[in-house]
Amino acid sequence: MALSFLIKLQILWAIEDTQKIYYPVLAAVGVPVNVVTIAVLSRGKCGLSKCVTRYLVAMAEADLMVIIFDLILRQIPITYREQFGFVRSIPLCNIHAVLLYAATDCSVWFTVTFTFDRFIAICSPKLRTRYCTDKTATIVLGTVTGVSILKNIPWFFLYTSRYWLTNSPWFCLVIIGVTRSLVWATFEFMHYIVTPFIPFILILLLNALTVRSILVANKARRRLQLRNNGDSPADPEMANRRKSMILLFVISGNFLVLWVVFMIYYILKRLDYLGIPVPLPTFVSEIGFMLQLLSCCTNTFIYAVTQSKFRDELMNGVKYPFAKLIALIR
Repeated sequence: MALSFLIKLQILWAIEDTQKIYYPVLAAVGVPVNVVTIAVLSRGKCGLSKCVTRYLVAMAEADLMVIIFDLILRQIPITYREQFGFVRSIPLCNIHAVLLYAATDCSVWFTVTFTFDRFIAICSPKLRTRYCTDKTATIVLGTVTGVSILKNIPWFFLYTSRYWLTNSPWFCLVIIGVTRSLVWATFEFMHYIVTPFIPFILILLLNALTVRSILVANKARRRLQLRNNGDSPADPEMANRRKSMILLFVISGNFLVLWVVFMIYYILKRLDYLGIPVPLPTFVSEIGFMLQLLSCCTNTFIYAVTQSKFRDELMNGVKYPFAKLIALIR
């Protein structure tokens, strides 16, 4: 037992040492890549519909907010708590918590709404023309943002305004008397069920239905083409579906892989507060935080790999200042 505890402690120390490099590097990468993504996509020259562009820009904006409120203003001060001890005297923690959890909810649920939009676009041609529009996307994203803010207002009253600078399990000091309260535990449990457990299940379900619909449709189209033409010529419709499918699956797959540790740990941890003990080492939660925050920095690279026009616009943006500089010199 003592040896097992010592091993877990050594793993935790190793992870904490890694975080001292990992989190600053992630922040240095995450802020500019999301700003660049917002700028490139907002130009509307990436060959994507206005509807898809609206979702991708919103996802990048939400990821940027998570990087600011979670990575820069929570995880880095916790990792360097000796240097950031002054933060404990700043009476803003409960406000910070509301903004942080609202931004996280938006980041997760924007991914769900984008997945649903692509599900409709690929699987329901009749509904696509009415649902997959810029106006609908704006309404959906606005609704998700409003609901996310309202959902997280209770954190303002459950936390105090003082920072605790720890992840075990809260980063704010908690109001006396609620730490073992059934109401508190139930609220936290439901918080992690709504985000990210339900989105996790919805994304898996929507992707499974999308794959099924694509396979059935492609099989029918191929059979029809062979009957009419006697061969299998290139099909622009199938090519477009394939591109949409690749973008959808890579984005949603990235979310599922990088959030799974965080989701499992925090749901099991809240079961413990409801009287169902599930012993888990602390270092698992730290790994969950590291992977979850990484998910806010990867979409730019996904777009660069899967979207040729995004790559072109990105390269044009990189070349632009140098071209201007050369023009001035000449």
